Amino acid sequence: MTGAARGIGKAIAARLAAGGHNVVVSDILLDEARRTADELSTHGVKTLAVQTDVARLTDVEALIKTTKETLGSVDILVNNAGITRDNLSIRMSEEEWDRVLSINLKGAFLCSQAAAKEMMKSRFGRIVNIASVAGLLGTAGQANYAASKAGLIAVTKSMARELGSRNVTVNAIAPGFIQTEMTDALPEKVKETYLSQIPLKRAGTPEDIAEVVWFLTSTSASYITGIVVNVSGGLVI
Repeated sequence: MTGAARGIGKAIAARLAAGGHNVVVSDILLDEARRTADELSTHGVKTLAVQTDVARLTDVEALIKTTKETLGSVDILVNNAGITRDNLSIRMSEEEWDRVLSINLKGAFLCSQAAAKEMMKSRFGRIVNIASVAGLLGTAGQANYAASKAGLIAVTKSMARELGSRNVTVNAIAPGFIQTEMTDALPEKVKETYLSQIPLKRAGTPEDIAEVVWFLTSTSASYITGIVVNVSGGLVI
């Protein structure tokens, strides 16, 4: 899975490892990816850390090749890698737009494309894309991020239609306000504003997202594809 060294990605990787899956910890941050992979190996599964810039096709191809050679197959892909470069639309630079779309949307597409080729051969696969409620609602100051996540939702639905006949499911999760290092750094007033809009009156945890990934990759979800699971405490109703 991508973006797995820390935060939501690490929690997802840990849940999959705890459930008995071998896990490839892919991230641009190699040292952190290695530490996470070492931690996950305590679950008695095979783990591997791979440095990957998901916006580079050569990196993505190397990731899939290494995964297949090391673990034997590519059964599950979780596209979690993502960045933000926030700015008001009238001030947003071309670089801020391009970089976010490149990582969040193009990167997820490249990984899905490469993994799908292997999954189609084995006639089994689970792809889960980590989108965002921003892709459903739009967010002021995040036109680039919201566009990337809305695009990822569209890619999810399109690939679900394309891959279903090969027993490959493609689904997305749209997290809301999740407590991570990134959100911890927000000013208290900003946090209060977010929380006031959430019916459950609390931030989500990375584990909340990880449990939904676990379900979507399990046999219990074998007849579910092309959906977007809103995990936001009621922020989106």
